[in-house]
Amino acid sequence: MSWLNLEDKVIIVTGGASGIGLAVVQELLANGAKVVVCDKSPVPPEIDALGNNLTYIVADVTNKKSIDVMVAQVLETYGTIDGLVNNAGINIPRLLVDEEQKYELDELVWDKVMAVNLKGVYLCAQAVARILVRQGHGVIVNMSSEAGLEGSEGQSVYAATKNAVNSLTRSWAKELGKKGVRVVGIAPGILEATGLRTLSYEEALAYTRGITVEQLRKGYLDTSTIPLGRSGKLSEVANTTVFLLSDRASYIHGVTINVAGGKTRG
Repeated sequence: MSWLNLEDKVIIVTGGASGIGLAVVQELLANGAKVVVCDKSPVPPEIDALGNNLTYIVADVTNKKSIDVMVAQVLETYGTIDGLVNNAGINIPRLLVDEEQKYELDELVWDKVMAVNLKGVYLCAQAVARILVRQGHGVIVNMSSEAGLEGSEGQSVYAATKNAVNSLTRSWAKELGKKGVRVVGIAPGILEATGLRTLSYEEALAYTRGITVEQLRKGYLDTSTIPLGRSGKLSEVANTTVFLLSDRASYIHGVTINVAGGKTRG
C-alpha cells in the first residue's frame, strides 16, 4: 500500500484527455487507482496503464443521457465508483461590449461556456453522487480557477462559472457530508502552457486586453504578481487533486483550495 492508499479505487476524471485532467489521470494511475477518462475527444491520449486500470469513454458532459450511460458503463466494468474529478471546462474570451463587434459576448458563447462549466459539473456530480450516497462514501473534486475569485478581464463568463462552481462545492458539501461523501474544490492559478492554449484563444484574449499575441505571450513569463515567483506546474495541481481524493484528506470538506503560488487573495 502507498501512503495515499488509492490502489484499486475507481476514479472518474472528466476532460481527462488533455491539460490538467490528463495530469490528474497520470498521477492517479501512478498511485494504483483504476481511472475512467470521460472526454468528448474521440481519440484517447497515449497513457501508460497496467492491466485494466484505465478505461476511456467518449461522453458529452452537457448531455444527461450521455453521462448516465457513462456512469452505467463504469459500474458494469468496475462495480463501484469511489471518486469524481469534475474537470471538464472551456474558456472563450469575450468582452461585454466591443465597439468593433469582433469579440463581443453573445448568447451562443454564454450558453456554451455555461453548459460545459456549470451544467456539466452538475450532471456529472449528480449521476456519481447517487452511487456515492448509496454506498455511504466517496469524494467529488470540482475544478475551479483563481479567476472565479479574482475575476478576469475578457473572461467574465468563464470567471462567473468558476465562482458558481465554488458555491456548488460549498452547498453540495453541506448536503452530502452527512451521507459520508466529501466535496472539495481546487482553484489553479497561472500554469505552464498546455495544448489548450491555442492560437485562436490567444488572439481572442489578447484582443480583449488591448494587446498583441506577442505581448500576451511575454506576459506569461512575467511572474512578478506571484509571490512564489513562477508559474504553476500541471503536476502540482494533479498532486493536490490526488491527495484530496485520498483518505489522507478525510477532514477536508466544503472548501476550495487555491493552487496559485500565493497570487490569489480570496
